[in-house]
Amino acid sequence: MRRDVRARDCAPDRAPERPVDRAADIAPDLVPSRAAVHAASGSRLGASHPRQEGPTDLRLVPPALAAWATAALMLDAPPGWAAGAAVVGLVAAGVLLLMRRRGGGDGEVRGGEGGDGQAGGGGAGDGQVGGGEASDGGASDGGASDGGAGGGSPARLKRSDGLSIEGRPTGPEPDCPPGQLTRSRSQYSAPVRISWPRASVAAVLLCVAAAAVSAGLHGADLRRGPVPGLAREYATVTAEVELTSDPRLTRPRVKGDHMAPTSVLINADVRRVEETDGTAVVTRAPVLMIIDGGWGASRDVDETQRPSGTAYGMPRSSGTAHDTPRPSDGRPSPWLSLLPSTRLRVTATLAPSLMDGDRIAAVLRVRDPAVPEVVGEPSAAQRLAGRLRAGLREATDGLPADARALLPGLVVGDTSRITPELDEAFKETDLAHTLAVSGSNLTIILALLIGPPGTAQLAERRGLAPRLGISLRTTALLGGALTLAFVVVCRPDPSVLRAAACGAVVLLALATGRRRSLIPALATAVLLLVLYDPWLARSYGFLLSVLATGALLTFAPRWSAALQRRRVPPRLAEALAAAAAAQALCAPVVAVLSARVSLVAVPCNLLAEFAIAPATVLGFAALATAPLAMPLAKALAWGASWPTGWIADVARTGAALPGAGVDWPGSWTGAVLLALVTVLVLLAGRRLLRHPWWCGVCGVLLLLVVVQPPPLTRAVTGWPLPGWRFAMCDVGQGDAMVLAAGEGTGVVVDAGPDPTLVDRCLRTLGITRIPLVVLTHFHADHVAGLPGVLRGRAVGAIETTGHEEPVDQVEFVRREAVDRHIPVTRAAAGEERRTGALSWQVVWPPAHPSHSALAPDGPNDASVTLLVRSAGLRLLLLGDLEPPAQRALLRSPAGALLGGVDVLKVAHHGSAYQDPELIRRAAPRLALISCGADNTYGHPAPGTVAALRAQGAVVLRTDEDGALAVAGTGAELRVAGD
Repeated sequence: MRRDVRARDCAPDRAPERPVDRAADIAPDLVPSRAAVHAASGSRLGASHPRQEGPTDLRLVPPALAAWATAALMLDAPPGWAAGAAVVGLVAAGVLLLMRRRGGGDGEVRGGEGGDGQAGGGGAGDGQVGGGEASDGGASDGGASDGGAGGGSPARLKRSDGLSIEGRPTGPEPDCPPGQLTRSRSQYSAPVRISWPRASVAAVLLCVAAAAVSAGLHGADLRRGPVPGLAREYATVTAEVELTSDPRLTRPRVKGDHMAPTSVLINADVRRVEETDGTAVVTRAPVLMIIDGGWGASRDVDETQRPSGTAYGMPRSSGTAHDTPRPSDGRPSPWLSLLPSTRLRVTATLAPSLMDGDRIAAVLRVRDPAVPEVVGEPSAAQRLAGRLRAGLREATDGLPADARALLPGLVVGDTSRITPELDEAFKETDLAHTLAVSGSNLTIILALLIGPPGTAQLAERRGLAPRLGISLRTTALLGGALTLAFVVVCRPDPSVLRAAACGAVVLLALATGRRRSLIPALATAVLLLVLYDPWLARSYGFLLSVLATGALLTFAPRWSAALQRRRVPPRLAEALAAAAAAQALCAPVVAVLSARVSLVAVPCNLLAEFAIAPATVLGFAALATAPLAMPLAKALAWGASWPTGWIADVARTGAALPGAGVDWPGSWTGAVLLALVTVLVLLAGRRLLRHPWWCGVCGVLLLLVVVQPPPLTRAVTGWPLPGWRFAMCDVGQGDAMVLAAGEGTGVVVDAGPDPTLVDRCLRTLGITRIPLVVLTHFHADHVAGLPGVLRGRAVGAIETTGHEEPVDQVEFVRREAVDRHIPVTRAAAGEERRTGALSWQVVWPPAHPSHSALAPDGPNDASVTLLVRSAGLRLLLLGDLEPPAQRALLRSPAGALLGGVDVLKVAHHGSAYQDPELIRRAAPRLALISCGADNTYGHPAPGTVAALRAQGAVVLRTDEDGALAVAGTGAELRVAGD
């Protein structure tokens, strides 16, 4: 690599870029000494405008990346591979260092050679000269520095990024008096050669060796001891375990026609295990504990039933409303109150982990949900943290639902109250980082000491510390104490340690304004954390945290400056640049996790940004005051509820937009593709910024894509079908249908298994008013999506079947209705209703099933069945009726009305259990089947599809054709998919 290095104009009033060491003792007349940036200010509080010190130092970046990659590869590698990598790295580094010492090393200066402001008269290493050390601006006998002259032999410059540049000095600038330096880094006009120093390569190899050793030892924890072998045998053991995480609940999910039982998950270390023969072995193996028991959510908790003891933290006041899980008998789960570092004795079954490369040696499944047997109390730090967290939860009791759920998550990462619906909204808008403990939490609190992030150059002049007369050294100590308290309260697990390290990086920017020092600080944090816990190398959260911090340190300042040059207000430019930079770097990784790209992430993060700081500050204040003065804590929490509620509203509103996101391949190939698309967008954006009109046009187009006004969407895509009368939503393995009842109005029949999918369907159909929601029966694949139906819509009533099973789903529906003050009624055969051109009749179940021979057997046979007439179109909606109920329906008084329908909603997702006589009598022209792609039930059955086609019906299915809409009547019957 060759380049011309030319001298620039002199800088008589500017001190050298980098600090000097002992060079001033060698040539004091040539070296204007300068102390550290703050010490040289003349004030004990430091400089108001600290100078930027040289180019970005990247020497620590390669070692950090090498350690990261090595740790990720060596965690599950055979021990021999890890040992071999460590030995090779150590040997190679040793050879390089020995060669460097014997040969003079990189940066050697002899007989007039000089570095970047370095020179010497004898052999030397990096930055050393004969008779003493020299730094920028330093010189010695026979040598030259920037602005100095030497003996004429080739000189080698040592750059801050670890490269060395060789060239020949040309002498001083003609007009520069002695003792003054030029603005250029060098005065060399001869071609130069750049080489990578051996010391830097040796550092990389040493970090590789250290990472291999650390990863090998941590990976060995998964293989040593008796636990892995017992797990392969699915042995039942009695073990003593130490909890290493907070207990957490599995998210509710639909499994077939029912909700999967909720379990409690806890990470722990097995410390002692006893086999069935009585043999006891002391070990240390990380496991995932699963406590089965069908824990659900309950509104009212009797705190008197909480087990006593410090292992469970501080109990809340009795009778408070809290979504504490409890089993079917009404008792709250005692497992969820356990604190990390608690020791338990459990009898459980060991099983292998289903995922390779995970950080657990086995799964420990505890099937008895009784009160856990505590054999060791948690540590004092964890007890303190538990009391503080419990106090914050108590202080938030009585707040609006969203604020009550979000505030503990914003402050200490406690997401136990976050509902699946709200969690999904935060993920859809890429605001989920606000629910996890991150460096921003710590930065906000520390900024109170040293000033707001927007004034980094004046940080030490804007915080509480200078107002109170606190010196920089004392301020640093106070910041360290706050950081330690943050780690204790938020639990010292890897994610919190990552947050503390990355928060400290941002703290350095606020305290000193030395942006160019932050990249090595971030690299140091990554290196130390990866060596401390190699499993972080495989953590997506760690990767996202590093990418986001790197984006804020590298791209955001440049983008902010570019926006300000185009007359964007400074504060808006900084916020916009920060949000855009973080999104650009993190979006490919998020796409791997969610298989979706958010189009509203940047605006939603901008809107939420100004509310995060006050919510966090007030939340931490409530956390600190709760143990001392609960009324004051409640008042502070009430104040924090306003910005917290705003954040929740932003997330819900953004997630509700029809074009909030686009599906994307959830793989690393998709991530690379998105990265390429992002680069192209950025390159195009640079050109567009020169043309404000084109920027406006692109902004309007993006707004239309996100908002997707129904008239425009219909004109572009043809969906929904103009004049549609009936729509079947694609909600996976479940049912959700809509009967048109006027402009923006529809009767919804069933809600499907997923609130997000049914909500999206209703939005594309333009449904904002729902006079009636009909739930044919209480299976989860028909009712679990009810929150999505009710979200943001005016609903008149909910009508259900009279067969109230399963009980948990019945309670779920009632709870949703009560929360929104919606009346619930029961449907019965003979009921008729009308709204506009839409009318329907309930033909099943019987009005008094307990006194009838037609009584249904089970939830499916109790499905509400509707015969619908809509502008001349006749539809028969069968719910999940099984053959016995289908035959009973034919024998009922309504059986004579079922002949010759236009559209048949096939019963039970097209299963094989159909009554042929009902199909013959209905003789539908169009048969629609709602089922999920690749479902495990074989729906729809080939025999059912063949029977329908044999009767002359056109068969369409949502797993292949997507959502379906029907319009027209008679010969004009039309159907279209989305």
